[in-house]
Amino acid sequence: QVQVEESGGGLVQAGESLRLSCSASGRTFSPYAMGWFRQAPGKEREFVAHIRWSGDTNYADSVKGRFSMSREKVRNTVYLQMNSLKPEDTAVYYCHADRAGTAQRYWGQGTQVTVSS
Repeated sequence: QVQVEESGGGLVQAGESLRLSCSASGRTFSPYAMGWFRQAPGKEREFVAHIRWSGDTNYADSVKGRFSMSREKVRNTVYLQMNSLKPEDTAVYYCHADRAGTAQRYWGQGTQVTVSS
């Protein structure tokens, strides 16, 4: 069993910053990549960013230059630093963890990010 837990969401004003954290735990779990999607009310879930355990990162065009991901390999933990937040960043942010050598993806419960104008 793999558990994925997010934290760090909250309410901020436009232009401010937040840092989300996500940890994956489970006996013998070894990640290939971890990342973030988000879902705003009435919209489909969309890709935000992900990081491979090699360190390679990818970002959605809408967050490039504002968001950045980092990882702590020993803790199976990733961070999403979100700067210059905009009201359109308001969404529930979901973290996923991908098991190395498989197609298995595990999801967290999500954390709410609300950006007021």
